[in-house]
Amino acid sequence: MFEAVLFDLDGTLADTAPDLGESANLLLAEEGHAAKPLAMLRPYTSQGVRGLLKAGFDIDATDPHYERLSHRFLEIYEQRLCAATRLFDGIPELLDALESLNLGWGIVTNKRMRFTDPLVELLQLTPRTNCVVSGDTTAAAKPSPLPIEHACRLLNCRPERTLYVGDDRRDILAGHAAGCQTVAVSYGYLGDGGPLHTWGADLIIDHPAELAAYLNRCVGPK
Repeated sequence: MFEAVLFDLDGTLADTAPDLGESANLLLAEEGHAAKPLAMLRPYTSQGVRGLLKAGFDIDATDPHYERLSHRFLEIYEQRLCAATRLFDGIPELLDALESLNLGWGIVTNKRMRFTDPLVELLQLTPRTNCVVSGDTTAAAKPSPLPIEHACRLLNCRPERTLYVGDDRRDILAGHAAGCQTVAVSYGYLGDGGPLHTWGADLIIDHPAELAAYLNRCVGPK
């Protein structure tokens, strides 16, 4: 039934919120502001610098200070890409299961290549994953289907036989637009896309082990 599984990175494969949140707080401190609790920043981390500057400084891209703060945030984050970032519990076992089922897998993220490639290497996923597509790999990022379509070409898999797994509404929109089946993960950051059950995902999971079990039923030995 399936030929490959593609994953979002932040909030799906890896818990990057501690390092993204700490980078935001270091920037707040530089600008003379009090730190924000990580629990408050966490839902915004799937939106990257845009979300974190909104959460920390209550500004958007129209603000005259946005460009300067955005540049400085990325400088800070680049120095602590994997200080506290870890794969979510159950992800290593899920990847083992995919490989035992001979399913190709890859990463499709809106994170820029400048940060994606070193982070994937630091998480020791580089030797294992079959492709990595970043937010600036194709002409448009998610919710455009272009990055997922590109990943399917790299994996030589049919979109209709590919699962795309993510923690943000735009992941589900992009997956469906590419012709994939989609999985929403409730353990992720979830963003500002409204209630998870309204996203239209084909499957919702609370833990990576649930996806491993599902795939074993679909493509495992009969």
